[in-house]
Amino acid sequence: MKKTTKKSWMIVSALTLGMAIFTPHQAEASTAKTTNEISVQVEQQQIKGTIKGVYGDRITIEGKDGKNYYIGIQKFSDEQIEKMNLVEGQEISVKGSLVENYSDFYTFDVYKKGLPNEITKEITIEDLTKLEKLFNQMKKLEEEEKYDELDKILLEMDKIIKPYILAIPFEKVLELYGFSENNIVIKEQDKKQLKSIFEQSIKLGKSGENKKALVKFDEFEKALQPYLDKLYPPVTFEEYISDMELDISTEDLSKLKTIYKDIQKAYKDNNDQLSEKLWSEFHEMIKLYSKPLSFEEYMSDFHFEIKADDQKQLKKLYEEATALDKKGENEKSVEKWVAMNKILNPYFEANKEILISASKVKINGKVYFAQNK
Repeated sequence: MKKTTKKSWMIVSALTLGMAIFTPHQAEASTAKTTNEISVQVEQQQIKGTIKGVYGDRITIEGKDGKNYYIGIQKFSDEQIEKMNLVEGQEISVKGSLVENYSDFYTFDVYKKGLPNEITKEITIEDLTKLEKLFNQMKKLEEEEKYDELDKILLEMDKIIKPYILAIPFEKVLELYGFSENNIVIKEQDKKQLKSIFEQSIKLGKSGENKKALVKFDEFEKALQPYLDKLYPPVTFEEYISDMELDISTEDLSKLKTIYKDIQKAYKDNNDQLSEKLWSEFHEMIKLYSKPLSFEEYMSDFHFEIKADDQKQLKKLYEEATALDKKGENEKSVEKWVAMNKILNPYFEANKEILISASKVKINGKVYFAQNK
């Protein structure tokens, strides 16, 4: 796959506006499992339980008191979270405060932490103050679902950030892509050409000619692509398909490989419309061979007991829904999924997570304090 880094999108956002708002980190859940206990201190109260899941800057736990907890550790730095080495079942102590909604975890400090260091180092207090005011307006408009007004706020935030992004020098941009003296060396002649194209793009962006700037930036990425392919080798078809563990016929495997190669070419040609169409074809073929999770596997994600009668009804509905999905009868399957939700909703309500924003974490004998209070 073509790997366009978050940092390159940062530059594109400066040229287009409307894309420079970075969301909180959404890391994949850890799959390591142990049976150790977890101790969570909410204000002055100690609660014991076990970790159910680890999701980057969030953890969920099942308390010994029978309650479920969702712990946000967004106030800690990425380096601190990495050192915590959180896995399911780890023994841990957390101190924090209750919050009402999941969106409350996304504070201005979290937003600021998601911005590249190149911005946070240079941004003025005045601009930071303006950003915080706009951020708070954005949160309010999101709650009120006033999306037209929200778009205007996002544009205002982008306008503040844009000059800082466009001020990042060429050499630093290469570092943001992941290039260094220790990995892929770019030939001097190519580097000179890349720098020229990049600076033309930035000049156009600064003068407000955003469309021309984007065309020039696409030219820059196309010239850089051979080196990006060396730095981030594309996943081969064999590697990609082996992870799925599907028993695909030789004929269809050959067809899938051809489509996959066409997708790679579409990426290199920056033909997003074609790549999207090809991915759709690819997944439609894969669907013929994919097997849905068993009902037991599906229900294993729910950490609460379900009455026998409800369990029996849920299993029937689940097997009907997955069978209809496989046939492509999606409208009929939706009815089954809705019926399942009606049975499950009272259980979800009874086992609703208590939301806690952590300010102190103790793990493996080490104590960590939130950097953003």
